Amino acid sequence: MNIFADFNARITRAVEALDLKDKDGGSLDLSRIAVEPPRDASHGDLATNAAMVLAKPTGQNPRALAERLAQALRADTDIAAADIAGPGFVNLRLKDAFWQAHLTALLGEGRNYGRSTVGGGKKANVEYVSANPTGPMHVGHCRGAVVGDALANMMAFAGYDVTKEYVINDAGSQIDVLGRSVMLRYREALGDDIGEIPAGLYPGDYLIPVGQALAGEFGRSLLQMPDEEALAIVKDRTIDAMMAMIREDLALLNVHHDVFFSERTLHADNARKIRSAISDLTLKGHIYKGKLPPPKGEKPDDWEDREQTLFRSTAVGDDMDRALVKSDGTFTYFAADVAYLKDKVDRGFVELIYVLGADHGGYVKRLEALARAIAGDEVKLTVLLCQLVRLFRDGEPVRMSKRSGDFVTLREVVEEVGRDPIRFMMLYRKNDAPLDFDFAKVTEQSKDNPVFYVQYASARCHSVFRQASEQLGEANFDRNRLAAATASLTDEGEIGLIRKLAEYPRLIESAALALEPHRLAFYLYDLASSFHGHWNRGTENPDLRFVKVNDRQLTHARLGLVQAVSDVLTSGLTLIGADAPTEMR
Repeated sequence: MNIFADFNARITRAVEALDLKDKDGGSLDLSRIAVEPPRDASHGDLATNAAMVLAKPTGQNPRALAERLAQALRADTDIAAADIAGPGFVNLRLKDAFWQAHLTALLGEGRNYGRSTVGGGKKANVEYVSANPTGPMHVGHCRGAVVGDALANMMAFAGYDVTKEYVINDAGSQIDVLGRSVMLRYREALGDDIGEIPAGLYPGDYLIPVGQALAGEFGRSLLQMPDEEALAIVKDRTIDAMMAMIREDLALLNVHHDVFFSERTLHADNARKIRSAISDLTLKGHIYKGKLPPPKGEKPDDWEDREQTLFRSTAVGDDMDRALVKSDGTFTYFAADVAYLKDKVDRGFVELIYVLGADHGGYVKRLEALARAIAGDEVKLTVLLCQLVRLFRDGEPVRMSKRSGDFVTLREVVEEVGRDPIRFMMLYRKNDAPLDFDFAKVTEQSKDNPVFYVQYASARCHSVFRQASEQLGEANFDRNRLAAATASLTDEGEIGLIRKLAEYPRLIESAALALEPHRLAFYLYDLASSFHGHWNRGTENPDLRFVKVNDRQLTHARLGLVQAVSDVLTSGLTLIGADAPTEMR
């Protein structure tokens, strides 16, 4: 159903029929032939660069070659015109009958329209959010959650075998700090005077119920245990409580992961998985003993001027080698990353996507290098960095700090503005661009609010059917009957809407391959704009209204068009993770 892929194949066959020869005697590379919508819709429906990319290797004038190609394409029964533009582009205008037939096929596909096999069933792992289990989700986590979730949905729709994954960072010093913080809340629940929360611990009130639950379960017995034993119990209970809270917060945002991977499992059994991963890199020649020079600027806490076990990551694209085992035999944080990535590869994933915050920019090269070292060319790893979300309330920026307890939770934002505005607006900028989230703007009902504009288009589609049912006295409108009437659609605006709908399969494939879910949000806004524009034409010209009581055949055809718009809006909004409303309240 991807007309661009269809016509790429037709144009390729036309080129092959011209029997062109490479001037150097080799075979022509036809993979660079592209078919796209023209930048100016007045130039036609499709544009191809075929003559442009083949002129030099064949030693021909691009415009002359374009004319030969255009002449061949004019024999295609679906092509109304083939014209030459600029230095050698070929613009194609398709016949109305082609668009009418495409709408018929679209209605047959329903909400599966746009579903693709371009992913080829490849196993893809999309890891996103993965916030430390030290408190509730805040709005800073929101963007990565939405980007990762929408991308995973889109990739699955495009034919990938996708796993949505969350890694629980339940090992390391921050968990020790969390445990000590909850021990204070536990004592507080027992009636002890704990005074001010010491600097360096988590002061948030969200830990009070955890302390109360511990008091209810253990009484004062934890205070009678050795500190290490008591802290281990407290950390286990706290991580469980924090992850339950995080899952609930993510569910409010309609984010549901398939796998929650515990970092602790990498350290279990004497860190067996970490040791195995390092052993694997050693056998491949990527490990050596040596010293690292101090990094430029501030030295990290784990840097030491002693011989360590190092990963020769510069040999596979990194800008510096990385320490895996310190001189005292303990593992670095990166050692766990090595084991975790190898675990993903061992699970059969060939596409690894990490959705991280902008503050993790320094991890990109080392993860890419690690993937090359572990799996060579068999695995593709991509890191998507999400820039900060700047939250505004009453025109004033809201600052967040998890350690101080002064932050705006994800739950608060969802309860104030709703799930759908958050999900849509987090995708209405590319992930690597900063995003301003204004409470007032995302809830206003106007064209300037993209999510309202798109959802209003969905509601309008359903209102058309309610109006048609009332005026025609038909309770239901069978898809097959609507599809059979599409030949009645000849208005320029109607054909234009079908043309916009026809872009959807290409959009899904290109956005999934490029890992750019924001393209879907932009497309839905454009489709909604086209639909609202055509609606307005009917307001000005009664002959263009969707329901014409005296012409049931034309009405059915136009209802088929409205149904197709509704199908694509519903499909796209579902992939984004938002609702397609039947009416606006």
